[in-house]
Amino acid sequence: MKLVIINYGAGNIKSIQFAFKRLGVDAILSNNPETIRAADKIIFPGVGEARSAMRMLKESGLDKIIPTLKQPVLGICLGMQLLCKYTEEGDTKGIGVFNTAVKRFSNVVKVPQMGWNVINNLKSDLFKGVKENEYMYLVHSYYAEHCDETIAKTDYGVNYASALQHNNFYGVQFHPEKSSTAGARILQNFLNL
Repeated sequence: MKLVIINYGAGNIKSIQFAFKRLGVDAILSNNPETIRAADKIIFPGVGEARSAMRMLKESGLDKIIPTLKQPVLGICLGMQLLCKYTEEGDTKGIGVFNTAVKRFSNVVKVPQMGWNVINNLKSDLFKGVKENEYMYLVHSYYAEHCDETIAKTDYGVNYASALQHNNFYGVQFHPEKSSTAGARILQNFLNL
């Protein structure tokens, strides 16, 4: 299996690579459009700030390539948020795969949300064998609003979409690569799609 992690300068790439290595898959890091298009599965990571990450995607032309991909794509954290149509972070237009907006948590809760929280209302093969209210590791100040594409929910001052799916595109707000056995199960499920 050819697994490619999109390398555009805003990624938590090493921990994702190690997580897949533990599952027996060597992931290739690439920003080359041909390499990405030829992959069986694609990871779209992201750590950092939305506006600068989107600028890096535009400079490389990846903002136009990503939405045309036909194989399974998994956006993680900022990667998921950039797949949405808009984010309040930096007043940034996203790639628009997911038909929802990304909002900032209110100051009612400690921002960023950092640590373990549960996911529930699981609605996808991505969560096969994962129990309701399983704990996942999260670090984020912005969240995706619910939409028809919500496949998991989390509460943190507001109930938000902690996972999304549209056709071959999946997105998770949490870090499966840092979420112990249940996170590894989700990554394995992605490989099995």
